[in-house]
Amino acid sequence: MLRVGLTGGIGAGKSEVSRLLVARGAVLIDADRIAREVVAPGTPGLAAVVDAFGTDVLTADGSLDRPKLGSVVFADPERLAVLNAIVHPLVGARSRELEEAAAEDAVVVHDVPLLTENGLAPLYDVVIVVDADPGTQLDRLVRLRGMTEQDARARMAAQATREQRREIADILIDNDVPLDQLERRVEEVWAELSRRARAASSRPSPSPSSE
Repeated sequence: MLRVGLTGGIGAGKSEVSRLLVARGAVLIDADRIAREVVAPGTPGLAAVVDAFGTDVLTADGSLDRPKLGSVVFADPERLAVLNAIVHPLVGARSRELEEAAAEDAVVVHDVPLLTENGLAPLYDVVIVVDADPGTQLDRLVRLRGMTEQDARARMAAQATREQRREIADILIDNDVPLDQLERRVEEVWAELSRRARAASSRPSPSPSSE
């Protein structure tokens, strides 16, 4: 098994890269999707969030109002840290369950938005960073996701810098390019990941010590 950490700043296009990798055979473990699952209605995760932030972060039907919570925590590093302390352990536990279910020779891609911020690079065999100019990120967040420029800038500022992400990259994917160029680059990356996964699965397991 090859454990791959995939990250990138908000609006960099990481989801598109993960989609292209899955189309080529990768097993995707999406931290964002899991983060939604662990705070679904009726979960201990949601109860802990409400204890920390109050019922104002709930919608009328009792589910988490993610835009409202986001507007609170992304403008306040201390409150963001509180939220992360609730959600991250739950996401980690569920991610481990999904990884253990993957095949021995699988390329398992962990889509982790805050990989850089949380110092998680050493947990993976390979770290892929999807890179885009901050101006491109801002444009995508406002034009495609409908954020206000203020919210978009606040979310970008709450993340690691572009330079910090690039420093931890084993493989860098430039996503300031047209889709056909991105697809060609992902094809190259997939070939490399597949080669590494085959090499990892063919290595013999360490023999038990015979002291």
